[in-house]
Amino acid sequence: MEPRPKDPDQHELTRFLNDLARGKAAAAETLMPFVYAELRGIAESHLRGQAPRHTLQPTALVHEAFLKLFDPDRVGWNDRKHFFALAAKAMRQVLVDHARRARRLKRGDGRLCVALDEHVAGPAGTATDLVDLNLALDELGALDERQGRIVELRYFGGLEVQEVAEVLAVSTSTVEREWRTARAWLGVRLEALGA
Repeated sequence: MEPRPKDPDQHELTRFLNDLARGKAAAAETLMPFVYAELRGIAESHLRGQAPRHTLQPTALVHEAFLKLFDPDRVGWNDRKHFFALAAKAMRQVLVDHARRARRLKRGDGRLCVALDEHVAGPAGTATDLVDLNLALDELGALDERQGRIVELRYFGGLEVQEVAEVLAVSTSTVEREWRTARAWLGVRLEALGA
């Protein structure tokens, strides 16, 4: 049995991503297992605790996000953090599109709910309609673009405060302060939406 190769560090991942963006297929073979594992972990955290009738599985979420991320006409990222910021946006789009399709179903109310934890708004285990969350997040982004990006990067991208600070080129204290403000605003807005 061959030993498992060591996980690439941040600089290696950035190099692989850049090679992949330039069309170097060998980079994809090296990179995909590591990127896939991270994206799958993010997807699993989003889908954990879903209702039994929920049909989108982590693997499907990652695959649909991959299709968006690796569209040859749109490939372009600067580094690992930029890639995962784009992955957060892609996962958000896939989840919201799935929730909208679910709303159109004739059986049940068609609402796809997500469990929000202390990272977004409300107490742990609070179920929030994903389409309502998307609407509230769009409204927040219109009021304060950076706060909207912080929520998207933290919630949909799974990035830590330090990583968000690096992506947005701000201090960690700014991210922490705006994260608290954004969570509070979203909690009030989602309550008003009846989520």
